[in-house]
Amino acid sequence: MDIILVPGFWLDASSWDPVTPALEAAGHRAHPLTLPGKESADANRAGISLQDHIDAVVEAVDRTPGKVVLVGHSGGGAIIHGAVDARPEKVERAIYVDSGPLGEGGVINDELPAKGDDVPLPPWDSFDDADLVDLDEGLRRAFRGRAIPEPRGVAYGQQHLHDDRRYAVPATVISCEFPSATLREWIAAGHPFVAELAKVDDIDFVDLPTGHWPQFTKPAELGRAIVAAVDREPRN
Repeated sequence: MDIILVPGFWLDASSWDPVTPALEAAGHRAHPLTLPGKESADANRAGISLQDHIDAVVEAVDRTPGKVVLVGHSGGGAIIHGAVDARPEKVERAIYVDSGPLGEGGVINDELPAKGDDVPLPPWDSFDDADLVDLDEGLRRAFRGRAIPEPRGVAYGQQHLHDDRRYAVPATVISCEFPSATLREWIAAGHPFVAELAKVDDIDFVDLPTGHWPQFTKPAELGRAIVAAVDREPRN
């Protein structure tokens, strides 16, 4: 299976390097992406929108023969959901890594401080303790050293969806910061945070307890979880 890997905020394709060996060892083909404006810290991010990132994923889907699996970490979950909406017939499964689908009119995070067209990685004390579980000082230094500002238009831009067939694409949520039982409770209670996820016909939940960046803190475990999700048979 061709697996397209979409990084979260402040990260490029290389952030998936610790994870891809497990996918390839299982016989899959990994396609990690670097999205527009994230080629380097010096890249021009002016005018880059959420739709531009979605379109970049759709282009990768269209370049790939047959069906694909989409994997999105953090803000990448909103991006892959936009691609599922654009190409529901091409996506075998959507895998959300500590993330989920973003509904019509939603934004990923318009509270992140911006500097012009850039949203830099904030100081660590801006994050909740749950985000930073297992992210030790060495990993924090490495992350900050590689971090690329997110385009402001991606963080602040609204999601626009068009095709209800997206709900028929099976989804797996790999839950890291809090247990999947919490997500199930929110869905049962009709919480707006999971309103779009609740509409998906076939959802699986996987618990991978760690912080918000499992590709750094538990890469082997994340790789195995993705492989298991890819190999999972859809419910009839």
